[in-house]
Amino acid sequence: MRNPPRILVVDDNPTNLEVLCVRLNAQGYEVVTAVDGEDALVRARELEPDLVLLDVMMPKLDGISVLKELKRDTTLRFIPVILVTAKADTRDVVNGLEAGGDDYLTKPFEQAALVARVRSLLRIKELHDTVQLQAEQLKEQTEQLSSWNRLLEQRVADQLTEIERIGRLQRFLAPQVAHVIASSDAPESLLASHRREVTILLVPIIRSVPCGWHSRCATRSRNCPSTGADKATLSVSESV
Repeated sequence: MRNPPRILVVDDNPTNLEVLCVRLNAQGYEVVTAVDGEDALVRARELEPDLVLLDVMMPKLDGISVLKELKRDTTLRFIPVILVTAKADTRDVVNGLEAGGDDYLTKPFEQAALVARVRSLLRIKELHDTVQLQAEQLKEQTEQLSSWNRLLEQRVADQLTEIERIGRLQRFLAPQVAHVIASSDAPESLLASHRREVTILLVPIIRSVPCGWHSRCATRSRNCPSTGADKATLSVSESV
C-alpha cells in the first residue's frame, strides 16, 4: 500500500465529489476522482488505488456494475470498495454487498463515519498487501532453496565421481600420484582399465639330425636308423 494511501472517489455529482475530496485530503490521503462508471474503471486500472468510494446511482454504468467489473479483474479484485448510497436505497446496499462491496455509507454521511470506515478498510488492505508480499518472498526463497539443493546434489555427485577415480588409480599408483592425476583434466578414458586377453602359443622346435651325429647315441639300437626300425633321422625336441 502506498504512503499516503491513494483513494479513488467516484460520483457523478460535483458537490458530493468535492465534499469527499476535501474531507479525505484533510486526513492526509491522496485523492483521485472519476465522474461516472466508465471513467471509474479506466482510472482504477490506470492508478490502482488502495480504496474506492463508489456511488451507486450513476449514468452510463451504475456502481453495482462497476463493482462487479472490479471484482472480475484479477489485479483489482482485492481493492476494498465502500458503496455510497441514499438512506432509502436498502436494496442497493444489499445488492452491492453481495456483489463484493466491503462497506457502505449513506448520504448525507458524517465525517466521523467516513473517516472510521476508510481507516478500517485501509488497515485490511495493508494486511492483505503484507500477506501478498510475504507470499511472494516465500515463493522466491523456496525457488532459491530448490536451486541450492540441485547445486548441492551436483557437487556431491561430482565428489563421488572423483572418489571413484582416485580409488581406481590407487590400485596401481601411490596415493599422492593418484590424487594429482584425478584432479587433472585427464579424460576418463585414460583412467579406464586397459587389460586385454593375450594368448601365448608355445611351439616346440623340432630338429632332425642323423643318429650318428647325436652325442647321446653311444651305440646302435633297435630304434637307430641303421636297424631299419625307424626312418633315417631322429627327432629331438628343444624347449624354447
